[in-house]
Parts: sequence; C-alpha cells; structure tokens
Amino acid sequence: MSNLKKIVLWSLVIIVVIQFIPIDRTNKPVKKSENFTDIYHAPEKVTVILRNACYDCHSNETVYPKYAYIAPISWSIKNHINEGREHLNFSEFGTYDSDVKKEVLKNSIKTLKERAMPIPGYIAYHPKANLTNAKRHFLIEYFEEILNF
Repeated sequence: MSNLKKIVLWSLVIIVVIQFIPIDRTNKPVKKSENFTDIYHAPEKVTVILRNACYDCHSNETVYPKYAYIAPISWSIKNHINEGREHLNFSEFGTYDSDVKKEVLKNSIKTLKERAMPIPGYIAYHPKANLTNAKRHFLIEYFEEILNF
C-alpha cells in the first residue's frame, strides 16, 4: 500500500474515531427571574433580534445546528459558545451585580457600534443574525435606555 493510501486511510479512521468524543450540548434551565428579556420586559422586537443574533452563543438557549455534531467542528463551536457565555449570558443576566450589568451593557453597545458581533462566521450560516444598521441602532438605544434608567 502506498504512503498516500495509508495517510488517507488513517485520516479517515481518525475522523471516525473523534466522532465518539462527547461534547456537552446541555443547556441549563432558564429562570425568568434571571433572564434579561424577562427582567426588563423587553419588547418583542428586542427579543427577536437577540434570539436571532445573540442567543446561540450568549444564553442558555443555544440551538445547535446539524453541523455542530461533527467533530472537530463541534469542538470549535462549543468553544465559541463557552467564551460567549463567559462574556455575557442573557439567561443569567439577573445574577450579575449592578456594576457587572452596566459593564456588560456598555461592552455590548461598543461591540454593536464596532460591528464586532455577531461574528462573520456565524452570520454566514445564520442569515437572520446579520444585523442591519437599523437593528443595531435599535439595540444600542435599548441598552442605553437601560443604562440611563
């Protein structure tokens, strides 16, 4: 057997084997008393924008697409979700102290203005997450209103 065939064969074996490495895709339960949209009685428009553009990485309500079940892609996706939840978790917003809430909202405003979120790779597979200027401006105004309250 040629070296190329051996490399291809072993690559396929490795790809199959890594599919059995488990990734925890369990979402923690969401409590209304801690959930951002419930705490602030967010308008439906805000809720829809957040669910479409933010919630998969920044909440405990992640909806995993089919490609998120294929290793090693699944590892990268889970890493992005874990990092996103570390920075901001809308499902646990009520557990943050007031200073953290303010800082998180300020960072969210900055991120929206800089067009840093949602990330391009996410938008490519989730077109509803592609925020128009109007939607960005709407969220920025909403977050600023909460900050000034």
